[in-house]
This record gives sequence, structure tokens and C-alpha cells, in this order.
Amino acid sequence: MSLITAKHLEKTYPGDIPVKAIRGIDFTIEPASFVSFVGPSGSGKSTLLNMLGCLDPPTGGHLTVSGQDVSALRGRAAAEFRGRHIGFIFQDFNLIPVLSVFENIEYPLQMVQTWPQDERRQRVETMLAAVGMADQGHKYPHQISGGQKQRVAVARALVTRAELILADEPTANLDRVTALHIISLMKAMRDEFGTTFIFSTHDPKIVSSAETIFTIEDGRLAVGDIDGGSHA
Repeated sequence: MSLITAKHLEKTYPGDIPVKAIRGIDFTIEPASFVSFVGPSGSGKSTLLNMLGCLDPPTGGHLTVSGQDVSALRGRAAAEFRGRHIGFIFQDFNLIPVLSVFENIEYPLQMVQTWPQDERRQRVETMLAAVGMADQGHKYPHQISGGQKQRVAVARALVTRAELILADEPTANLDRVTALHIISLMKAMRDEFGTTFIFSTHDPKIVSSAETIFTIEDGRLAVGDIDGGSHA
């Protein structure tokens, strides 16, 4: 069964002149995929990621994620679904400066899911080791490099065992070598945990690493992508 199915998906923002950000697109994404949505600024990539993450509901069509029709989810129901199934990685890391590396990774387990303390600690330690930060948990965000911050962000996104990770320009603030390391790390996490990674990106390094590439132009999928994306 596909992890994600979009049928005639639309998003229109109201106003004196309504803005059609997504215009009736169809696609499917399978479990354990490594997918990039590419396109120029304003093409609808970020809007689509927000819909996939249950942050912004569609105004038309249907969107199914992990077997759940999320098109009508709002408020607490959307938040609970995100907590169970979806993780996020951002270009500016979004770490909480007053929390240690360990506490930043632990945060979703405390806020979204109810975990006993011993299980939380074990899960965080496992993720720290997985991203090569086993001896860095006591440090704070200002004490680590940009590449290490993004490793922490990857660990935080995966600590709940999310089936889907949405990453908006995750390498934008990293140098080339560090970006390649982060891409390799995310692929390794996909292979180990079976997680699907979906990127909105301009970065050719991510695009070349993707196994499926969807091109969005003016809120529509490019003609060659309608039947399931192009493949790297």
C-alpha cells in the first residue's frame, strides 16, 4: 500500500484575488522512498509540504497519508496525527537554544507521545549513536557546528519512529561537504528505519540523491511526472 496518495489535490488561498497554489495534482509515494519536489520559488513546493505535514489543509481533492484521509483533519486531530506519523527537518535547524542536544531530541517524546523516562532515555541514546553524536548529548546548540545541529535535527525527527520525514531545504545553510554528509546520513536512516524522506529543495546534491523526483511548475506537476515522478 502506498504511504501517500494525492488525488486532484488543490490549495487556494482566499483574497480579493484568490491564489491557486496547488492546482489539482495527483501522485503516489511508496514507503521507504527518498523523494524530491523541485521547482522555482513560488511554484507550490512549500505549500505541498505543509499539506503533507497536516499543517495546512487542502481546499480540494483528497490526501491520504499512512492509510488515513488527512484532507479534513484540523486542530488537535491534525496535531495528534503529526505526532504519531510525521517528523520535520528545517533549513535553520529549529533547535531550542535553552535545551541540551539530548533534551532537544527528547522533546517530541515528551510533548507529543507519552513515554516512560527510561524508555525516552534509551530511545534518545539510540538516535544520538545513529547520527554519530553519542558523546555530544550534554552540549547546547551554541556549542556545536551547523552540521552537528542538522544531525540533531535528523535525530529529533526520527526519535518517534515517524514513517514520514518532511525536509524543507535541509542543506541550505550547510557547506558542500557537510551537506553531502547529511544527505548520506538521511539515506542511512531511511535504510535502517524504513522511513520515507520527502524534500522540498533547490539543492542539486539532494536532487541527484533522490530516487524519485517531482517537478512542480505553477502549482502543477510537470507533464513527465504525472504518473509517479521521474527516477534518478
